[in-house]
Parts: sequence; structure tokens; C-alpha cells
Amino acid sequence: MASAAKTLLHPAAKPLLFVAALLPFAWLLYGAITNHLGANPAEYLIRATGDWTLRFLCLTLAVTPLRVIAKLPTLGRFRRMLGLFTYFYVVVHFLSYSWFDMGFDVADITKDIAKRPFILVGFSAFVLLTPLAATSFNRAIRWLGAKRWQTLHKLVYVIACLGILHFFWMRAGKHNFAEVAVYAAILAVLLGWRVWQFAIKRRSGGVASRTHPTTTGRTNPRTVSR
Repeated sequence: MASAAKTLLHPAAKPLLFVAALLPFAWLLYGAITNHLGANPAEYLIRATGDWTLRFLCLTLAVTPLRVIAKLPTLGRFRRMLGLFTYFYVVVHFLSYSWFDMGFDVADITKDIAKRPFILVGFSAFVLLTPLAATSFNRAIRWLGAKRWQTLHKLVYVIACLGILHFFWMRAGKHNFAEVAVYAAILAVLLGWRVWQFAIKRRSGGVASRTHPTTTGRTNPRTVSR
């Protein structure tokens, strides 16, 4: 564990994660430039960027359970970057849809969002994710206060559910739910672990409140978690 913690604290760890997280985008960009995305490159780009959004969302939500279970608090330093890459890929996903499917016609995009439920759900997830990305820095935590910041960032659980529903409805037309089931199972485990931890803390907190006085103190932005 000590060697793992030392590796995670290495100055090169974050740059390496940054490069690794950009590799899917670089591959898609290369494929688009060299015409290697199949017969329908527009559809491939839209679906691939949506897939990578879900993957990074799962990775972001996996940080806290792994940090606790493996007793590696240093893992927490990568959560912000993973969360921002989730937003990066959802932006590219939305731009791909807006460009290739709708030709950047705002009126048509608005009508399409209102007309098709699965797009409305996906767009809602994108809108909800925006304030989370905008407040993913220490100054925002100090400005909002740790409790309000945590409350805001719990929207990620709603976003995860909307993302799965968006994916499910998109695949419903072809009755292909295999990948949906995989992502749903992963997110169910990650969210279920949090519910379990909340229940444990609530029970232990109820006992502590009867035996110990309440204490308050200033919160270090780097220790805030969700």
C-alpha cells in the first residue's frame, strides 16, 4: 500500500492520467481525419463520445469507493480531473450531435430535444453536469461553503441515472441492451455502496450524538468528498 500511495503521489501521475484520458479523443479525431470511422462516421462519433462520457462518469464515481476500500486517500486527488474529463466528453458528444445530426441549427436542435425523450434526458444530464464542472475547484468550495458544495455535487447521482436512461432509450429502438446492462450494473454497485455507507454513518452517528457533544470546525477544501 505504501508503494501504491507513493506512486499515486508521484509528480508524473497527474500528467500521465491527463494524457491517458485524452487518448480516446485523439483516436476519434485521427479516425475522423483519416476516414477510419466506418460507413457512418457521424453516428460513430456521436455514440463513441457518449460511451466515453459514461465510462469517465463510472471512473469518477469509482474513486471514492476504491479510496476507502483500498485505504488509499491519495486516489482522491484524481477525482476532479476524471470528473472534468466526463464533462469534456459530454460536451464533445453534444457538439457532435449538434453538428453532424442538426447542422448547428438552434431551432431544429430545440425542437428535436423537445420531441425526442431520450435526447431530452441526455440534454438534461448535460445541463446538470455543467454547474458541477464549473465549481470543480477549491475557490468554489470556499465560496459556496463545504456543505452547499457537497449538496450541489450530489447531483452527480441524478446525472448518472439520467445517463443510463438516455442510453437505454437510445438502444431501445434496436432492442440491444447488453451494454446498457453493463453500465447500469456498474453504476448500481457504485451508488449502492454509497447508500450502504450512508446507512452505516447514520446508525453510528445516532449513537455518537447520544454520547458525544457536537463539534464544528473549518473544512479543508481538499478533504471534501462525495
